[in-house]
Amino acid sequence: MATSGTATFNPSVFEIIEEAYERAGIQSQTGYEFTTAVRSLNYLSMEWANRGVNLWTLEPNTLALTAGVGDYLLPADTVDVLDGQLRLYSGNPTLQSDSTINRVTFAQYAENPNKLAQGRPVQYMIQRGVEQPRIYFWLVPDQTGLYTFYYWRMRRIQDAGNALNTYDIPFRFIPALTSGLAYHLASKRKEAMQLVPGLKARYDEDWANATAEDRDRSPLRIVPYRSYR
Repeated sequence: MATSGTATFNPSVFEIIEEAYERAGIQSQTGYEFTTAVRSLNYLSMEWANRGVNLWTLEPNTLALTAGVGDYLLPADTVDVLDGQLRLYSGNPTLQSDSTINRVTFAQYAENPNKLAQGRPVQYMIQRGVEQPRIYFWLVPDQTGLYTFYYWRMRRIQDAGNALNTYDIPFRFIPALTSGLAYHLASKRKEAMQLVPGLKARYDEDWANATAEDRDRSPLRIVPYRSYR
């Protein structure tokens, strides 16, 4: 028997909503039911940002540092910064090099006696604000054009948008998204309330399966510490 020869199935937002309503035993007949489902999808995106690191939302970015300026706004859709290096002579194929710069807590940053002292930055602190995150460097950069902060950030999942859009997730997470939406929709309807425990269990299972697969597959090597004293 011949197979399709394709592996491109990626349901639209409308198809995900339709599947979720069917799982919840609800007939979607009005425009408002689509509107409330899109709103629930966007709530799910916010929830997933709190569940851990979503690998598909990681992306590299750079921030050119200016002499005398110690704090900068990060892109508004930044959830958090996972790692960063101080890059010298960015773009120069001969001189470019990355060096360690440590992330510190707010309390550690506050302990710096002179926050205006200038030099080569050795640490940074992230303030995760309501509107937009801000990053603080210490020491304050003493030169313009020499230092670039190269970092990996986790961004927000994009909004659901309109019915014809596809969702901003890998295909591996579509089952979890659909199950989560069905659970949220059933939670809002009295006639589907008896299905909520089962839908929640399915959502948790689909999420666990997806996140167990969505991991860094680089090898882990553990070497015992030996003292030669």
